[in-house]
Amino acid sequence: MSNRDDPHEMMPVLMAGARPEAARGAVVLVHGRGASAEDILALAREFRREDFAYWAPQAAGNTWYPNRFMEPLETNEPWLTAALAKVGAVLRAVGAAGIPPERTVLLGFSQGACLTLEYGARHARRYGALVGLSGGLIGPDGTPREYAGSLAGTPVFLGCSDVDPHIPKERVEHSAAILEGLGGAVTMRLFRNLPHTVNGDEVRIVQGLLEQL
Repeated sequence: MSNRDDPHEMMPVLMAGARPEAARGAVVLVHGRGASAEDILALAREFRREDFAYWAPQAAGNTWYPNRFMEPLETNEPWLTAALAKVGAVLRAVGAAGIPPERTVLLGFSQGACLTLEYGARHARRYGALVGLSGGLIGPDGTPREYAGSLAGTPVFLGCSDVDPHIPKERVEHSAAILEGLGGAVTMRLFRNLPHTVNGDEVRIVQGLLEQL
């Protein structure tokens, strides 16, 4: 992919929390559409785990891909491929800093949750955890889901409102089933009548996942 086709390649990655060499683990945080790396790092402070290193990539124009996540895949290219590559680059940087994937949590909200779940499915292996807050796997209904690899027991949490205006609950349920089929230890929670946001129950569940590491 040329630089012209990769708008995210040169965008910064913000870091917070513990130094990698002293950290219990790492959390890669992927922000939503219209938000920023600073925003998702603010969410990380709610986890109250300063013994983790936090890495938050920034999307070009605050958007990982231009159209809705359930549009045909080609309508979100080349941004989608570039966004997935950015997540992979951050994971390689985390690994180079001495934190292996099995001690690394991938977490995203909204558009970032969709990206995180899609990356985890396409690059299935054992992670510390995979967390999608208000998101689902990317692509229209009927998209082939023959992903290679295995999540090998990775804890997976999907949380979303049952009336989320952007994320149909059916896509959350379908994503949970696919990730379970890939060997993930999946927990899914659909919260009644909540807006498109992160709620306190989700924060506590993530805290529990970090504690397990």
